[in-house]
Amino acid sequence: MTVHERLESAAAFMAAGPWETARVALFGIPMDATTSYRPGARFGPARIREASYGLEEYSLALDRSLDEVPFADLGDVTLPLGDVPSSLEAIEAVAGAVWDAGRRPLAIGGEHLATLPLVRAAWARFPELAVIQFDAHADLREEYLGVRLSHACVMRRIAEFLPPARLWQLGIRSATREEAAFARERTRFHPFRVAEGAAAAAAELRGRPVYVTIDIDVLDPAYAPGTGTPEPGGVAPEELFSALRALSPLDIVGADVVEAAPTLDPAGTTAVVAAKIVRELLLSWFHSPGGPGGRNPGRPGAAEGGEDRGSH
Repeated sequence: MTVHERLESAAAFMAAGPWETARVALFGIPMDATTSYRPGARFGPARIREASYGLEEYSLALDRSLDEVPFADLGDVTLPLGDVPSSLEAIEAVAGAVWDAGRRPLAIGGEHLATLPLVRAAWARFPELAVIQFDAHADLREEYLGVRLSHACVMRRIAEFLPPARLWQLGIRSATREEAAFARERTRFHPFRVAEGAAAAAAELRGRPVYVTIDIDVLDPAYAPGTGTPEPGGVAPEELFSALRALSPLDIVGADVVEAAPTLDPAGTTAVVAAKIVRELLLSWFHSPGGPGGRNPGRPGAAEGGEDRGSH
């Protein structure tokens, strides 16, 4: 398929440019099919884009501006309402087409189950892939209320094809007893905080392709109340921004920011924070032609060596 075949137009994220010169392709995933508590994530992409215009294109912390990052906003993936398998297929097709066209995908959601097809598409093109998850929840359930395709199970489904030792879980503060045991025994598990885990990942994952998924609920609900399953005790935005900056030496081949449900936040804070996360990761990871965003993202197997360096 062509990149634009399964996309519908939407108001663009601030400073987005043309597809022809882009190295990063941002697109929305308005999926909200398996949210287990409070729905509303389907409105995330639109509100995040709207909120971006309340921010500066320039980041004082990074001394960089979005005019240094050639990125395009492709609009939203067209999803068949109520059909989870077909929705996942559409997301995977769009992400795959972006990689095959030599760009790197940056998705904004939408519920966390949307990460499954994004990682599946990355895995097909980068066999040495590692995944870094910023999240309040482990998302390692075998099933949730009898359903295996749920946002509560997304990392467990990913761990069925990606070796679990390549899954880095940062900031987790909510899990079942079974999930906690799985994480401690099999994944790279860094609960409660994100700084230490990000520093360790930055040291160990150099030279291999990395996908990053950021669930907005890794932040404390005081900073991002507009999410489907808020969990008290999270990190502050500056700790998250610092962790994202720590990952800048890595070869980030793709990323997503998910689980923003702005209609649950009358003040609009969550959408603004999510928009700033998008801006900061664009400027941290994709700003330099000689940095991670400047290498050819369409080349599978970019990492050297096939060993699982992420084991305990």
